[in-house]
Amino acid sequence: MSEAYFRVESGALGSEENFLSLDDILMSHEKLPVRTEIPMPRLGAFFLDRSGGAETDNAIPEGTKLELPLWLAKGLFDNKRRILSVELPKIYQEGWRTVFSADANVVDLHKMGPHFYGFGSQLLHFDSPENADISHSLLQTFVGRFRRIMDSSQNTYNEDTSALVARLDEMERGLFQTGQKGLNDFQCWEKGQASQLTASNLVQNYAKRKFTDMED
Repeated sequence: MSEAYFRVESGALGSEENFLSLDDILMSHEKLPVRTEIPMPRLGAFFLDRSGGAETDNAIPEGTKLELPLWLAKGLFDNKRRILSVELPKIYQEGWRTVFSADANVVDLHKMGPHFYGFGSQLLHFDSPENADISHSLLQTFVGRFRRIMDSSQNTYNEDTSALVARLDEMERGLFQTGQKGLNDFQCWEKGQASQLTASNLVQNYAKRKFTDMED
């Protein structure tokens, strides 16, 4: 039976998201705090509750603080026109970067942001003076947590792993599942339960054509 959905790899760690990826679609809808640098006419009606009240012409005043989905903030951001400025979410600010550098394994990344690495990588789009520090923190956090994730995935055969993965971000969960699959495949092979190797259809068809040519 074919699967209903074939997983599409995320592109969030690159310059642009992959909008065929469900993970990237969900990540791009996470909210980002921004501040308007110019009045935005006729948009107050859409952000009335979040802007604290719009002007009489339904304009969003300059200096209004909003929370916009990442995809919308990226679309409106322009260094030349200065439509809006972006405020770093707390998890990416210096205070939390210090926590990550001390011991990244103690942090519940899924609670802080289920797409921690992807969302953080997309923040680099906004040309913040802290971009270099954010990038370094993301890399060091991943390196610091990677070994424990893979060790855990290789030492939990036929066990309940819900508590282990509860603190992982979505990308880390994918790594954990990959490690689990490798472990399960190895255990099956070791017990002689692995499927036998068979020739591919391409090789079989080639052999049939060659045999037919020899008969002719």
